[in-house]
Amino acid sequence: MTARLSLYRKAEQELYKLDRSVKSDFYNFCHHFRENPELHGLRRKKLKGDSRIWSARVSQDYRALLARTGVDADGTESWLVIAVRHRKDVYEELQVAVNRVTGEIEFVDLAVVGDSALRRAGIRLTPAEPEPQAQPVEPVPEPAAGPESVEAPLLAAYDVAELRALGVAEQLIDLALAVTTSTELDQLVEGAPLLSKDVLYGLAAGMSADEVRKEITAPVELEQEPDLDDFAAALSRTKVTTVDDAVRAAIEEGDFRAWKVFLHPTQERIVHRRYTGPARVSGGPGTGKTIVALHRVKHLAEQLPPGHNKPILLTTFTKNLTTDLRLRLASLVEPELLARVDIAHIDQLAARVLGENTAPGRGRQRVYDQVALNEMRQLLAELDDRRFEAEFLVEEWEQVILGQSVPTRSDYFKARRAGRGRALTRPERAHVWKLIEQFTARLDKMGVETWGQAAERAARFEIERAAKIRDRRAYKEEVGGKDLIHRDNSSGMRYLGYRYQHIVVDEAQDLRPAHWKMLRAMADPDLTDDLFIAGDTHQRIYDHQVALGALGIQIRGRSSRLTLSYRTTKEILAEALRVVDPKTPKNLMVKDEKVVYDDLDDGIDTLAGYRSVLHGPQPVFVPYDTWEHELAGLAATLHTWRQELSTDEGGAPVDPSGRIAVCVADRDMVSQTMYYLETKAGITCAELTKEGPKGDGEVHVGTMHRFKGLEYQRLAIVGASDGIIPRTATIERYRTEDSARYEREQRKARSLLFVATTRARDALLISWHGTPSPYLPAGRVAAVTS
Repeated sequence: MTARLSLYRKAEQELYKLDRSVKSDFYNFCHHFRENPELHGLRRKKLKGDSRIWSARVSQDYRALLARTGVDADGTESWLVIAVRHRKDVYEELQVAVNRVTGEIEFVDLAVVGDSALRRAGIRLTPAEPEPQAQPVEPVPEPAAGPESVEAPLLAAYDVAELRALGVAEQLIDLALAVTTSTELDQLVEGAPLLSKDVLYGLAAGMSADEVRKEITAPVELEQEPDLDDFAAALSRTKVTTVDDAVRAAIEEGDFRAWKVFLHPTQERIVHRRYTGPARVSGGPGTGKTIVALHRVKHLAEQLPPGHNKPILLTTFTKNLTTDLRLRLASLVEPELLARVDIAHIDQLAARVLGENTAPGRGRQRVYDQVALNEMRQLLAELDDRRFEAEFLVEEWEQVILGQSVPTRSDYFKARRAGRGRALTRPERAHVWKLIEQFTARLDKMGVETWGQAAERAARFEIERAAKIRDRRAYKEEVGGKDLIHRDNSSGMRYLGYRYQHIVVDEAQDLRPAHWKMLRAMADPDLTDDLFIAGDTHQRIYDHQVALGALGIQIRGRSSRLTLSYRTTKEILAEALRVVDPKTPKNLMVKDEKVVYDDLDDGIDTLAGYRSVLHGPQPVFVPYDTWEHELAGLAATLHTWRQELSTDEGGAPVDPSGRIAVCVADRDMVSQTMYYLETKAGITCAELTKEGPKGDGEVHVGTMHRFKGLEYQRLAIVGASDGIIPRTATIERYRTEDSARYEREQRKARSLLFVATTRARDALLISWHGTPSPYLPAGRVAAVTS
């Protein structure tokens, strides 16, 4: 072999989409090129626009574009395949360079840029291989430039120096400053390197230059400026694949495999970084937080020495999400590494701790919060006590007393109540404490406890265990490192170490304060990479407010934010953002309302700069007079979707099952929707439960809570009416009685609708009967009701 070939990531993605015959020709080409890159039949030649790019013949119609990246120590030439193109799409103006920020090799393709933007930038593309003509053709003069409407450039607030410093490819800067519409920007970044794409979309989405530098550029920036002429060094920093049989099999398998394992450079830095304490990654739906969490588990597992224990914990809030994480991690890591990871949902983990610390036959039955709420109502009715509502008392118990493990009345007088809204005087706190004592005694007598109680008890057991571990370490240091012998066996000296070396948490925004206390006590705070947290408070659908710093988990200085959505189209994302941010333009119905989301600490989270590079049809908004009419309309839409998804692009039959879903507000509507679809529309359904889809029906139906972490090609949200989303009867009384609680309930309801809308990948339908929900974008509602 006289040449070594590597494959640029974008070239690999292009190959996925080509016909099998072209892939076969390409690998034959690779074989011949490696044997002899000077082979006459390859017809290798330089492009005129950039002398560093060569074109070589793959087949009669396709060309490989290559860059020479040096000579290895053994004298073997090193080449990088940067693209595989039809010959008519090969232009002299294609360019390759080393990025001054990342030091990676970047390929810039101007062929996809819109004509108007190219014309304003003074660029004209020249085919590298003109189409053969039967006889010479006289050149046709370009039409005289007519008066072109002059619009302000989209990025008028920025200049060449700023874009260059942020890492935009040099060849794209003038073009980027010339584009005037989002459509032109889409065309420009279609062929742009990843960093350029992220920076330009971030600026266009409203991020400031400083925000882009901090969140997009800084995570991938080299510590020192690279040599822009050293392609050999740049190749070592560039994501490439060696051209071999394994890559050939992967490419022939299609791009789904690559999607499962591909990490954006920003994500990759987060995954592989060494953290000196708890770290957090945030971002809107579809930005890859879960992918990052799974790759983080893989990275941590790869660093472990061989063993048979499970030093890594992967946890999340619900059972069905845990099942999904297990399946996805199994596709990402080898079985021997998977065996080193304990995968359990958070309540399962708490139950395990309680089981270890409870004598046989002394355990309590665990009940859901609604059972506890009913018992509190019954207690207040028996006492004829109307000073506080049952809901307020149960929340005070859950969030303050259990959340902070408040042991006594005097401690409750001093407890922090941030975010609770209604202030309590000292006599009122005393009265609340007395009622909660009576309430918990009632539950004890019944032999039951809530999951919140279970989490708090488990946290106390783990905190005690951690204290004993620290005592043992202190004593061991005191005696000069000798083994502990015969020292108070009752004190828990059997605990030799913490349960886990690393803990990774997904959907972190939904965990209770007690859950966090338990997790903090399960991993050694003195070790690096102890806690890795992925979550988005815009998707918090349970009323578990936390401030991690107050719970002993310090994430400041170790937080990262993802802003690029890989799942939701721009069209769907625009409407979803107007749900959580009513100040978004055109949403006039709620223009004066302020909605604020925390950052799992004492700061404020934002979706500024959150954007997508995907396009699709506009979401459809449909009003109906009655619920019956709405269900009939839904059935018609589902029949259409099912038909459209029943064949692939080549006309082959495809099973559409599991690719379509219907989302509603509550369980009653789930039953009504499924009954109508199955009995009157002939559409089989599977209900989404905590364990996942129940049954093998083709259309999944569930409440908004059940859609967390899922995605569907086509999604219908029905019953989006005022009074249903949100449940006005439930929260309206808080408007005057407890404004903080009212805002919290509104925010939670918005988050539910936001989660639901962003589960749609390609198409979204939202319908209602009667008056539409006030959370729906006013402009879109007005357009279909006027």
